[in-house]
Amino acid sequence: MPEDIKKIYKSIAEEHLPQQMEISFVNNGKKQTLYYDKVTWRIDGVSKGLRYGENPGQPAALYKPVNGNLILSDAKTIAFGKYLVSDIRLLQSGKHPGKTNLTDADNALNILRYLNNKPCAVIVKHNNPCGAAQDETLYNAYQKAYMADRIAAFGGCIALNRPVDKITAQLIAEQYAEVVAAPEFEEGSFEILATRKNLRIIKIENIADLENFVGKPYIDFKSLIDGGIIAQIPFTPNIRSIEMLKPAETEYNGKKYAIKREPTKKEAEDMLFGWLVEAGITSNSVIYVKNLTTVGIGTGEQDRVGVVEIARDKAYKKLADKYCYQDYKVSYNELENYDKKEDIKKRVEEENGGLKDAAMVSDAFFPFTDGVKVGIKEKISSVIQPGGAGNDRQVIEECNKARVTMVFTGQRSFKH
Repeated sequence: MPEDIKKIYKSIAEEHLPQQMEISFVNNGKKQTLYYDKVTWRIDGVSKGLRYGENPGQPAALYKPVNGNLILSDAKTIAFGKYLVSDIRLLQSGKHPGKTNLTDADNALNILRYLNNKPCAVIVKHNNPCGAAQDETLYNAYQKAYMADRIAAFGGCIALNRPVDKITAQLIAEQYAEVVAAPEFEEGSFEILATRKNLRIIKIENIADLENFVGKPYIDFKSLIDGGIIAQIPFTPNIRSIEMLKPAETEYNGKKYAIKREPTKKEAEDMLFGWLVEAGITSNSVIYVKNLTTVGIGTGEQDRVGVVEIARDKAYKKLADKYCYQDYKVSYNELENYDKKEDIKKRVEEENGGLKDAAMVSDAFFPFTDGVKVGIKEKISSVIQPGGAGNDRQVIEECNKARVTMVFTGQRSFKH
């Protein structure tokens, strides 16, 4: 049975989806049509598109837009020919990519496009980031993103917004990843990465111009179980610079409530970084960020307090694993020496799981104070959230008591 299962994952699903696709919108008798071509790659003599969909045996196809004239209100779609994921250049692929490989790469670029001001690495697994970091060098950005949650990064998609150098390539080649996407690969770096024969090495030249895609609308389609389709213009964060961050304030029964302490530059940078990463995380979500690096990521939880606690617990676990791996080259769960484990546990607890002076980031408002209290107990120093709850004043007062600064974005960042 195990061998049969292994064969399934190596298979290519038969699909008979058409070579071209058209989607038309009709308004007041006027038709506007988008035209798409199916994407294929020739690998080991086999010309094929997607290997399979979300699961083996599930046919799927990738279509890239090639023409059209869609204008919805004041929104115009991205100019055709300005492709990102839908027209990738596979430099190496031991096997055809599957749907999850491309959707992971797509969401990584969705995050990267807001963070192109300096070297950045985003590692995505199952369409959620498990680590994201910015730094002055690509090497450090990748190292920080990977160590934020190296266990979850196993088999993930690595997206980088700068050309890959040899030292970064060597780091990546030491781990198991499904995909690495970058705008370019410097001399010698490709050869290092190519030693991982099943690594999909993807060159996407337009990553270098990602910021030009910010705010450029396209149509996001969601298919329903009965074949129905929801079409929407995708989310774009309005807050994209630290100058746009304003201390939280609200009014209740004629009285004004406001945050007393303005954020420091470091706090503002961490909050902004976290808010932009938040745009690529499944809701409900809360994350913690410190030094432009994700510390704990809580995703897809039904209640907001629960996701705050999940992100906190993950921060503790991931920091323990980081220290254990750095010192003993094994995961924390695999370390058998009791005394060494206790020493690491104590060190992590003293540092509150790395949450001291971290920023708490929430994709929606906190309806009560219980959520921020979890972070305050761990000695966070800042909070960024949309605001707009009936209890905003209570959340503001709770932060003021702890000398925690907070900003409202005035915009929710749900992703489903």
